Amino acid sequence: MPMILVLLVCGLVLIALVLLGLFVFGLRRRLIQRSGGTFDCSLRWNAPDPAEESDTSGKGWGYGVARYNGDRVEWFRVFSYAPRPRRVLERASIEVVDRRAPDGEEELALLSDAVVLGCLHRGVRLELAMSEDALTGFLAWLEAAPPGQRVNVA
Repeated sequence: MPMILVLLVCGLVLIALVLLGLFVFGLRRRLIQRSGGTFDCSLRWNAPDPAEESDTSGKGWGYGVARYNGDRVEWFRVFSYAPRPRRVLERASIEVVDRRAPDGEEELALLSDAVVLGCLHRGVRLELAMSEDALTGFLAWLEAAPPGQRVNVA
C-alpha cells in the first residue's frame, strides 16, 4: 500500500511540473507579444551564400517570434524559456541581399507560406523566413529608418 501511495504522489508531482512548464511557456509568449509588434519568423544564422553553395537541406533553421523594438528586431526562439532575445538585429546594420521561395527540404522546415529573405547583419549572412504579410511589414520597417540612416533593401 505505501508503494502505491508513493507512485501516486510522484505521478501527481510530475503532472503538476508539466502543467507549470506549459503555463510558463505560454506566459513567456504572451509577455513577448505584449510589448510590441510581433510576427512568426524562422532564422538561419551564418547561412551559406547562394552564389557559392546551395543548401536546401532545411538544416540550421530555428523557429521563432520576432518583435519590433524601436530600431531593433529582437528574435526569440519559440521552444525556449529564455526571457531575453536570442538575436538582436539593428535596423542600420541590416542589408537585404536577396529574396527567394523555400527550396527542397526547406519547404518542410519552414511554415507553408514562408518567403526567405537573405540579409547581411554586420558581415554575417543570415536568412529570415516569414509570411508575405510579415515580409511587407519588415521591409516597410527597414525603409522607415530616420533621415540620415543608411538603408539597403533589395
